Amino acid sequence: MKTALITGVTGQDGSYLAELLLDKGYDVHGMIRRSSVDYHERIEHLKGNKRFHLHYGDLGDSMSLVRIIGAVRPDELYNLAAQSHVQVSFDVPEYSGDVDALGCLRVLEAVRLCGLAESCRVYQASTSELFGKVEEVPQRETTPFHPFSPYAVAKQYGFWIVKEYREAYGMYCCNGILFNHESERRGETFVTRKITLAAARIAQGKQDKLYLGNLSSLRDWGYAKDYVQCMWLMLQQERPDDYVIATGEQHSVRDFCRLAFHCVGIELDFTGEGENEKGIDRRTGRVLVEVSPAFYRPTDVVNLWGDPAKARRELGWDPTSTPFEELVRLMVENDKELVRQHEEYRT
Repeated sequence: MKTALITGVTGQDGSYLAELLLDKGYDVHGMIRRSSVDYHERIEHLKGNKRFHLHYGDLGDSMSLVRIIGAVRPDELYNLAAQSHVQVSFDVPEYSGDVDALGCLRVLEAVRLCGLAESCRVYQASTSELFGKVEEVPQRETTPFHPFSPYAVAKQYGFWIVKEYREAYGMYCCNGILFNHESERRGETFVTRKITLAAARIAQGKQDKLYLGNLSSLRDWGYAKDYVQCMWLMLQQERPDDYVIATGEQHSVRDFCRLAFHCVGIELDFTGEGENEKGIDRRTGRVLVEVSPAFYRPTDVVNLWGDPAKARRELGWDPTSTPFEELVRLMVENDKELVRQHEEYRT
């Protein structure tokens, strides 16, 4: 039985990865931050599993990392914990840097100090935001980085410190450069979940309008449940390496919005440009989507599109096992049910 440790186990990716590893027979340990609330929605169903264990710790506290890693002595460590919201990183840049940059360093150093440099394989959650103000389309492993947010700058440090520990100490550690990956478990402040929830609420008469930022931003959206499989595959190879994980397909925020509303029976027509663009219900003429400058970022990444050829070739991973249309449908159906249940609870 292999033992795995997941930081960020309560997040979207962490919860799916925990399920995957438990299905594969792993003994799974997760690191969580202490809080006054002991309910963790995404992993609550796993707490009765005898092979699932939780430990209190924080990427900002090196002593807790040494304590947990020294006690668990994992065969595989997945560092998924982060301040992962790009917009929020402009509001809390120092915190984002401490957790996303130095947090990765603390994890690697804790593995080394616990004498696990030769036995523990480490996965670092990197990001397509590294490409930022893109210098090549589509982006691949050799594309130059141009980070365009405090989050991306912090993650670039994490990327390079992983490569340094791999070369300096011979550690098996990998960067997964994951492009946008969504699911029913995505946090409600992220644009995709904001759209699917709004579509469900508007269709059920619980919300009047949806406000968004740049509708023309282009993203490569995949399904998080598929992407955690690739994280695991990276740590099963003979030699460590870094991989772009993406679908190879690109869609705009506008496309996502149009499809989400279609899934609730509303056809949107978009008119106008920039801040004056609106999404109008074709049947009723109601304006359901508007652009708000409040959601524009100081610097905005507008064209992320990944090339998954290396992962497909070397890992045998299928990047399109869940098509874009199916991803949006899954999220909308989930949120339709959530909105319905909430209304039933209130009544």
